[in-house]
Amino acid sequence: MSRNGPLALAFHAIFVVFILAPIVVVCAVAFTPESYLSLPTKGFSLRWFKAIWNYPEFLRAFRDSLWLAALSSTIAIGLAVPAALAIARYRFLGREAITALFLSPLMIPHVVLGIAFLRFFSQIGLSGSFLGLILSHIIVVLPFALRLVLAASYGIDQRIEHAAISLGANSFVTFRRVTLPLIMPGVVSGWVLAFINSFDEVTMTVFIASPSTTTLPVRLFLYIQDNIDPLVSSVSASLILMTAVVMIVLDRLFGLDRLFLGSAKS
Repeated sequence: MSRNGPLALAFHAIFVVFILAPIVVVCAVAFTPESYLSLPTKGFSLRWFKAIWNYPEFLRAFRDSLWLAALSSTIAIGLAVPAALAIARYRFLGREAITALFLSPLMIPHVVLGIAFLRFFSQIGLSGSFLGLILSHIIVVLPFALRLVLAASYGIDQRIEHAAISLGANSFVTFRRVTLPLIMPGVVSGWVLAFINSFDEVTMTVFIASPSTTTLPVRLFLYIQDNIDPLVSSVSASLILMTAVVMIVLDRLFGLDRLFLGSAKS
């Protein structure tokens, strides 16, 4: 087995530092005792983590963001699975056009989508509503879910399904016991990617959110327009910590390789 040379090791080290540096800086600033953004800090303090509890709008926005991301990604996956199976298995008139339609939100700037949704929801009475946020986020995250489920669907050996049918399984049982487990890595990874994109979305959401349905990214964006204290850094550091804990728990319980790549080992 060949070893990486000094140049390759240096390149990878620089790349890792480039990726992790913003995260490290945000977390370091979150522990400053100062009332302004400062690095290096003069001490260690949990002042700004305690301050989060004095801003219930951040906690409410976090809760709304979780519900919004969970609902929109789940519905998007529910739409992506039958669409991906149909596109991967059948040849029909307009197949390429339908695929392009499902993936078109990737090509439209989110500013344009935000303005379009604002106009559309205002016309039908959903402006500023949580339902409007869910519908818009489903459209935005559907391409991410569809691409990953579609990639998993292309790799299915349909002879396995035919064998299940020949043994007496009906269509529902075949899908639940054979097809779904085979595409499960694509479904899980598609759901996770859709959840992340929905939770992190701010450019489009800022146009259609209202004071009662504001997501956490939008709340942070509005806060930094008028404040320069490290509260935003403490909120960001808390999200980083929660993400790391969730990934560790999933790895311990299920194994990330098995969860995202399937049970087969190459």
